[in-house]
Amino acid sequence: MGRPTLAIRVPATTANLGPGFDCAALALTLYMEVEVEKADAWEVVYEGEEYSGLAGGEENLIVRTMQETARQCGAEAAPCRLTVRSDIPLGKGLGSSATAVAAGIEAADHLYVLGLSVEEKARIGSGIEGHADNVVAAIMGGAVFSRYRDGELETVHIPHPHVGAVILVPDRPLATEESRGLLPDTLRHADAVCGSAANGVMAAAIAVNDWELAGRMMERDVFHEPYRTRLFPDFDQIRCFAREAGAYGTAVSGAGPSVFVLTGAGSENVIAERLAGKFLSYRPIAVRASSTGAAAVTV
Repeated sequence: MGRPTLAIRVPATTANLGPGFDCAALALTLYMEVEVEKADAWEVVYEGEEYSGLAGGEENLIVRTMQETARQCGAEAAPCRLTVRSDIPLGKGLGSSATAVAAGIEAADHLYVLGLSVEEKARIGSGIEGHADNVVAAIMGGAVFSRYRDGELETVHIPHPHVGAVILVPDRPLATEESRGLLPDTLRHADAVCGSAANGVMAAAIAVNDWELAGRMMERDVFHEPYRTRLFPDFDQIRCFAREAGAYGTAVSGAGPSVFVLTGAGSENVIAERLAGKFLSYRPIAVRASSTGAAAVTV
């Protein structure tokens, strides 16, 4: 094995934050690291049992993203050997696929000298993912509010959110397709207006660092949580208990099955301990918001 040519680190993300459905996302201090070295053929090696079942050749999502990013820039994607380590639970609503896409774009940009701007990376990633929330947060870090349609991306980036969180991770994964299948085709106009207002207030509250208000608005969703929480054991009890423990708000993390609990920066460990003692079917992970998105790191 040769010396790695490049190493990329990408944060986990949580999307939606309640009413910010397919729009809002927050980068978290859990990371995937990818070491890249030139090779004669594509190969992906995952360290750790959780990721061991993922594809290890050209069908791998990181590899396909590297190839597509190079193609869009008119470059050739020379094959590489990738070694991947990740603290991000797989298939648990923490943006593991978006993290892979962000890693592939960042690796391609550095390795093939593409000269991409952050905005170009976010647009490419949104096109590959089909929506913008998780992948834009993984690329940029911080908190993001994005709109993506027909190849056009608009994003508001809040680079330094000062807040903590607890992720409650259940044992079983949940396919996004399974969770999306629970959503209705239509909403009443009045309900949609209330949901849109909650997202607008939440976004403004995050922008001015009013996390208590943001947490209250997180719990005013009408777009997806009322339909998805039937899959979550003890969701209402978690929300109530977390509030009593001092958390700002609780939401489904992405499409689930993890639960996202917003806390003050510095209180996440204490609240995680209290939740661990109460809800034994979940594993709590204390985190903070990550200001750093996908980036090359020292090998």
